[in-house]
Amino acid sequence: MDFIRRALSLQQSPPNQVIMGLALFLTLFTMWPTFNIIYKDAYLPLRDSKINFNEFYDRGIAPLRNFMYKQMSNSRHEEIRLFMSISDYAKPKNFSEVPTHVLIASFILHELKVAFKMGILIFLPFIIIDIIVAAVLMAMGMIMLPPVIISLPFKLILFVMVDGWTLITSGLIKSFM
Repeated sequence: MDFIRRALSLQQSPPNQVIMGLALFLTLFTMWPTFNIIYKDAYLPLRDSKINFNEFYDRGIAPLRNFMYKQMSNSRHEEIRLFMSISDYAKPKNFSEVPTHVLIASFILHELKVAFKMGILIFLPFIIIDIIVAAVLMAMGMIMLPPVIISLPFKLILFVMVDGWTLITSGLIKSFM
């Protein structure tokens, strides 16, 4: 979300609290099916004293591990191999042999890579607008006028016309489904 704010050249709008709130609710929306599985398969049996805490942990971590592993499936699991080699672990024969701490670190690195790729794609159209506006201002001899002042309305018009919030939100959520 911060990429959008920077691409539009908006310094403080929307505020950090709004971006964090939006990120939190999108995370809850995306993770709801996984949380629901954990609730049904792990929490309810623990609450009803049908399982002990160790079994609760095993039942609760399994859906999270599956979610993280599924998200990294298109990366050929490069991140898992990286963290396994850094930790001096033997190459796992299957998914269940990957330690949870390695899977979490791999997932975080994978998501950062994906976020930066998405950030580049979000930035490109807005950088093109900045370059065009700067070139036009230079051609007109208006060197002292900051291009951001002129390009901001064009960026906002583009973002509103393509329904940017809907596109980005749906793209983010669908990337996890």
